[in-house]
Amino acid sequence: MSSNLFRSLFNSLSLHKCSSTSTLSRSLHTGTVYYAARKGTRAKARAKKVKVEITKVGFIPHNQRGKDKAAKILINKHLDDSFKAISSDNVFPMRYYRWPVYTAEEAIKAHQETHHPTMYNDTDGLVFAKVEMNMEAVKKNRFMENFTRLTLLPHYFPRDEERTILAFCKGPELIKQVAEAGASMVGSTELIKKIQDGTIKLGDYDYVIAHPNIITDLVPIRGLMKKRFPNVKSGTLDSDISNLVKKFAAGIQYRVVKDENQQNYGSVEVPVGRLNMDAKSVAENIEFLLKDIQTVRPKRDGLFITRCLIVSPPSTENLKIDPFVHVDRTLSKEVQEDSDDENEAVAATN
Repeated sequence: MSSNLFRSLFNSLSLHKCSSTSTLSRSLHTGTVYYAARKGTRAKARAKKVKVEITKVGFIPHNQRGKDKAAKILINKHLDDSFKAISSDNVFPMRYYRWPVYTAEEAIKAHQETHHPTMYNDTDGLVFAKVEMNMEAVKKNRFMENFTRLTLLPHYFPRDEERTILAFCKGPELIKQVAEAGASMVGSTELIKKIQDGTIKLGDYDYVIAHPNIITDLVPIRGLMKKRFPNVKSGTLDSDISNLVKKFAAGIQYRVVKDENQQNYGSVEVPVGRLNMDAKSVAENIEFLLKDIQTVRPKRDGLFITRCLIVSPPSTENLKIDPFVHVDRTLSKEVQEDSDDENEAVAATN
């Protein structure tokens, strides 16, 4: 009797112990499942909020696929052929020998021969000077920005363009002189009123210049002019306004552009004359242009102008001249130590 009672008590205790253990394990197991479910639900909700843009790409041939991902091979555009041998013959492959160097007059005469009526038949073609520059600034890893300049070459030549100039000045005599110099429109306060009324539009003129005696009267239309407001820095405000008109009417405007892939390389191609001009006159224009470019060089050691080529379309000949006959190769140490400014002033004109 007692043994049966003891056995029944033992079985009930063991059964209670097993049931509690299974309940605990069941609660732990289901808790992990519920947490994982909630975590997955949150991740799906976040993924829905992110908008995936799918761009459709047209058919690309198999031999063209992946070409945009190929590494670009950058070639140094500052060409230096000083390591090549000098040819002793008149005819030689320029790929393996140094380019012949001409004087400016010799290059012009060579183009005059190729543009003879028996060849290209373009005796009054334009002559261009292609100038290459090293755009490094005073400090290392700094480079000059693109800049624009306007210069009046000593020998005028006709070009295929017309320039309109709007000039402001006071005084009947001065207005007459400016009109004779070649201004498209010149006037005083009455001209300002016409601009305010909308009779005259500033956008119809390439250049806007002024004399200092009328600069205060231009303040009411400063908002209309914006960046074209005459000032000394841009070279559009000068007391000698007659010569200023001549400069803008007959001057050469050029823009030096820095290469996108090679920041220390800049170039510009500027018209310097025509083939029907005297070769000496065109050479003087080339010299004046090189000196004008040299005025904006940074005060550092090394070359600024690296190469100069004379070209005349439709000919593909690039005749190399020595620019250092006309400008200094390097700056003296005194000039270099004179300025430590990393942002060298570059003259710019509108």
